[in-house]
Amino acid sequence: MLRTALLAVLLALSGAAAAQERTVKIILGFPAGATSDILTRLVADHMRGTLGHAVIVENKAGAGGRIANETVKAAAPDGATLLMTPVATMSIFPHSFGNLRYDPFRDFAPLTHLSDFQLSLGVSTKIPAKTLAEYVALVKQDAKNGFYASAAAGSIPHFLGVMFARTAGIELTHVPYRGTANVLQALAAGEIAAATTLAADIGTLVRGGRARLLAVSGAARDPAFPDVPTFREQGYDMEGTGWYGLFAPAGTPKAEIDRLSSAAIAAIKDPAVGKRMIDIGLQPTGHGPAELARIMKADHDKWGPVIRASGFKPGQ
Repeated sequence: MLRTALLAVLLALSGAAAAQERTVKIILGFPAGATSDILTRLVADHMRGTLGHAVIVENKAGAGGRIANETVKAAAPDGATLLMTPVATMSIFPHSFGNLRYDPFRDFAPLTHLSDFQLSLGVSTKIPAKTLAEYVALVKQDAKNGFYASAAAGSIPHFLGVMFARTAGIELTHVPYRGTANVLQALAAGEIAAATTLAADIGTLVRGGRARLLAVSGAARDPAFPDVPTFREQGYDMEGTGWYGLFAPAGTPKAEIDRLSSAAIAAIKDPAVGKRMIDIGLQPTGHGPAELARIMKADHDKWGPVIRASGFKPGQ
C-alpha cells in the first residue's frame, strides 16, 4: 500500500514537472511596442497563470504579418505554437495579395476572438481641417490634400481610405509607408496631409497636439476618443472595424483548442486585462472558435467588393 501511495505521489510530481517544462509560443507578425504586441503580452501573461506553464511571445515582424502566418502554418499542430494576428492577414490579404502562401480558412484553427478595434482618419495640424466636411472641401480645392498614408498597401487602413473616397465622392491618393511609426512621423511633420490608422495608434499624436483625429470607423464612438464622431455621425454612411484573433495550426486536436481558447478567454474577461486593453484603444471581446470563424468569413466577404471596386491588383 505504501508503494502504491509513493508511486501516486511520484506520478503527480512527474506530471507537474512536465506541465512546468511545456512552453506555448505565440507568434506575432509585428514589432515590440506596437498595440498588437502589448495585447499579446497581456494575454500571454494571464494564460501562463491559467495553464501553469510557460507562454512566451515571439515577434516575427515583416511583410505586414504574412511571415508570422507562414511560420505558424508550418508548425506542428500540437498546441505549442500559436498565431496572434489582426483581421488583415486573414480576411483582407486573400483579396489583396495574389501570392499569399497560406490559406486562412484551411491552414489555421480559430481559437479566440480577443478584441475589436476602430480605424480612423487623422490629419496633420499643418492643414486647417477640423471636421470631415472641412477635409473634403480642402481635397476638392487642392488635390495635394488628398494624399493619405497608411502603414502598408493592401492593408485594412488603406482600404478604409478607399471606402471613404467612394462614400464622400472625392479623389484620394494612397501613399504606403513602411509601418505605422513612419506614418505617424510623416503626419506629425506635415509631410502628408492625412493618414488612416488604427485609432489606438494615432492617440499619442492627437493627445500631444501633433495631429487631429477627424473620425473613427465604428458603429459607435471609440471609448478612448469620446469626443471624436464616427464617419456615420458626420453624414458618411460607412463603417469598418478590425479585430485581433488567436489561431493554431490546422489539425490541432480539439482538446488543445478548447484548453487554449478557454485560457485566452479567461485572460480577456479578467477586469485588469480588460481595463488595460481599453486604455490602449481596444475593445475586449473574448469569443470562442466558432464566433471567430464566423467573423473572419463575414469580413472576408465584406471587404472583397471594396477592394475589387478600388482597382487594386493583388500584390500591387
